Amino acid sequence: MDLSDRLEPVLAVARESAHQVDTEASFPADAVAALRSSGLLGLCLSEEVGGLGAGPQDLFEVTSSLAGACGSTAMIYLMHVSAAMTVAAAPPPGLPDLLPALATGDMLASLAFSEAGSRSHFWAPISKSRHNGAGVILDAGKSWVTSAGHADVYVVSTLNADADTVDIFAVPADTTGVSVSGDWRGMGFRGNASNPMHFAVEVPESHRIGPAGGGFDLMLQTVMPWFNLGNASVSIGLSQAAVDAAIRHTSAARLEHLDQSLSALPTIRAQLSKMSIDLACTRSYVEQSAGRLAQPADDTVLHVLSVKAAANDAALRITDAAMRVCGGAAFSKHLQVDRYFRDARAGSVMAPTADALYDFYGKAITGQPVFG
Repeated sequence: MDLSDRLEPVLAVARESAHQVDTEASFPADAVAALRSSGLLGLCLSEEVGGLGAGPQDLFEVTSSLAGACGSTAMIYLMHVSAAMTVAAAPPPGLPDLLPALATGDMLASLAFSEAGSRSHFWAPISKSRHNGAGVILDAGKSWVTSAGHADVYVVSTLNADADTVDIFAVPADTTGVSVSGDWRGMGFRGNASNPMHFAVEVPESHRIGPAGGGFDLMLQTVMPWFNLGNASVSIGLSQAAVDAAIRHTSAARLEHLDQSLSALPTIRAQLSKMSIDLACTRSYVEQSAGRLAQPADDTVLHVLSVKAAANDAALRITDAAMRVCGGAAFSKHLQVDRYFRDARAGSVMAPTADALYDFYGKAITGQPVFG
């Protein structure tokens, strides 16, 4: 079975429920169930653990397609892949069945990194863990946890109170002390359940992902590359959906008194042209960045730092233009262009924010320590 055969049934379910998911801010349970059964949750995991063994280019294609159908479903998928690839980088010895379960879709994962105290600086948790002789005690309040209350396992970051370094733990959802601690209603991605959570748990040392104090390196070397590429892919999918909707509407809608379509107006055609060219250029850059992850080169780190910011800003421009050319029809919501517009706004403020990434990129190209 090739990827398109696995993906198309998921897209059909996601498209059918997308408007309801957005309107009601409801978790896209049917689309996630379709993802579980499709095998796509194991897209980039190795075949040895039950995954599909695909690469960054495939992640781009799958995630951008999902975003065009339902942005909330795409973000849930991206968070699962980001968490799964973190587990794959250094599987916790105490959970030997975790990676196969993530690959086959038996378990849905999510990242739990962001905290109110460090806000979008997800690499700098404020919460601290401590040893009690039997295991590790976590007391972490997390914000913006996608799939909160719906995931089967959370990849949770915390400071080690003894060494003041970052550790990452896999925490199964049924662990005593895991709770959704608040509600969330967003402007966009309204169905991805990005609620705050509290982890007042005791876990074995063997649930740690990677070595003691190795969490920061995992964030930079694994989480950021996969998440930034996937997030950029979501922006491309939203942009493509907005361009397609704008072209359809302006080609079909007519100015009866002039006996012509909206697309016959030079001003409308100019906007459509700029949107399409902007999308094509940004898509090319995201595809190039995916290639750099698949086959690392000297400038791979620059692509990791820039790809999300570039695609996020393109999505802001393109979806804004789509709202403008579709006019009142976009504001009346029946085109769903407003959904793409609102979903696109989340990308640039999602950690690491576009502005932070531009700063990191600037440091890198001027020879300064990126995180110094």
